Amino acid sequence: MIDTKGRGLWNLVEARARATPDALCCLDESGRSLSFAGFRDAASRAAAGLRDLGVGDGYPVTWILPTRIVSLVLFAALARLSALQNPIIPIYRKREVDFITRQTGARMIIVPRTFRGFDYEAMARELAAERSNLAVRIVEHELPEGDPASLPPVPRTPSEAPRWVFYTSGTTADPKGVLHTDQTLMATAAGYARCLDLRPAERMALVFPVTHVGGPICSMASLMSGAAQLVVEKFGPEAIDFLAKCGVHHAGSGTAFFNVYLEAQRRSPGRSIFLEIRTFPGGGAPKPPTLHFEMKNEIGGQGIVSSYGLTECPLVTMCGMGDPDDKLAETEGRPNPPEAEIRVVKSDGARALPGEEGELRVRGPQLFKGYVDARLNASAFDTDGFFRTGDLGYLDLDGYAVITGRIKDVIIRKAENISAKEIEDLLYEHPKVADVAVIGVPDAASGERVCAVVACRRPDDPLAFEEMVAYLKAQSLMVQKVPEQLEIVDRVPRNPSGKILKNRLRERFSGERKDEDDSR
Repeated sequence: MIDTKGRGLWNLVEARARATPDALCCLDESGRSLSFAGFRDAASRAAAGLRDLGVGDGYPVTWILPTRIVSLVLFAALARLSALQNPIIPIYRKREVDFITRQTGARMIIVPRTFRGFDYEAMARELAAERSNLAVRIVEHELPEGDPASLPPVPRTPSEAPRWVFYTSGTTADPKGVLHTDQTLMATAAGYARCLDLRPAERMALVFPVTHVGGPICSMASLMSGAAQLVVEKFGPEAIDFLAKCGVHHAGSGTAFFNVYLEAQRRSPGRSIFLEIRTFPGGGAPKPPTLHFEMKNEIGGQGIVSSYGLTECPLVTMCGMGDPDDKLAETEGRPNPPEAEIRVVKSDGARALPGEEGELRVRGPQLFKGYVDARLNASAFDTDGFFRTGDLGYLDLDGYAVITGRIKDVIIRKAENISAKEIEDLLYEHPKVADVAVIGVPDAASGERVCAVVACRRPDDPLAFEEMVAYLKAQSLMVQKVPEQLEIVDRVPRNPSGKILKNRLRERFSGERKDEDDSR
């Protein structure tokens, strides 16, 4: 592991290139690849090309690109120039991108021509036509290049000024811009590499949007450890074949991805689809406890090594390679890095004891530097500087975090609080259930009723309402918690990091009551 103390991202790029210049840095499905020295050189040329276009210290650049090698080169090049870079997840459209680029004062937007059927070039040019200082650059697999000799010297000490802006997804409100430095992200990456015991020459799957906060973090962990990244632009069956062929050791990155891996394994029983697998790193959304055992027993390795975090404070907890199965299955790990802190605060403001549920509040070296809209900062932190996550959970006696839901997602039925995750975990174990979300929907009599939204393994053999009720009662679930409504869907909607879009489900299923048993 390369010591990152006192280093910025570009210092890390150079240090890795010196340490293992010829080792594989990244490889994609088309066969494109770069060594660590090649990565440094490509980023240097791109930095010089971008500097010729006016990009420099603090220059705000928004970029929306698929998960490609060129995307990794771009964020390293922007780091070389000390630009203020703003990666945006490709699902955002003109309304959100217009808001974001205006709020950050972006002077350049970098996009592909099209991706997944959407015309990003047209969107970017429409935005640029509405203002005088927004340049558009179209990038597919090549960046503008120049002479690295023209670049200014690398600062001896990394800047403590924000160099990254990530936006959280908005639902009814505008997205919030989260400010990070190289150091906040690198602290996260160091903990990630340590928990996974990343080793030189290992291979990590990069299968989620590289513009998510986890994208740079995974790349930084690669640079620290010398492990290579297997870059997947579009996740699907072909991607699994690619990962298998390349001998993936760490295949992320969340519940939705793990279910796809399991489906592929079950189509090829008797031999692991990933012969070299060590871990399945997971985050972004809670996992059903049984999923860990399914992954470990059916595919191999240590099973799921999961984490918990937010854009504002990434990977603030994480499991480790040496953790026992019960911790890997049922928790999201301990504070990561060790100096990170978690408080659990009950609704009355008192500190919770181990096992008592409350709001998780966090702080640590990976904590963000505030929002772009500074007016949001006052309510985001408590008086001790802990970030209010809005997530509910508890710490067990060993200090491992268990996430039970969101404050706003608690279902309140006849004045009783009901945990959606408890019901989801039980339903996930039903043999007919492929995926599940439990939500609260308005009810005139009880305030809210419990609604289970289920995607079934076989569309021709769906879960029936009476079957669900009998199953949950047989699991000794309190009768008050048994769902009063069951909705069957083709798939449970999730965002790119795997988090269930419960707001969308509430909007869809908050109509007439269905399949209700009035005895409850």
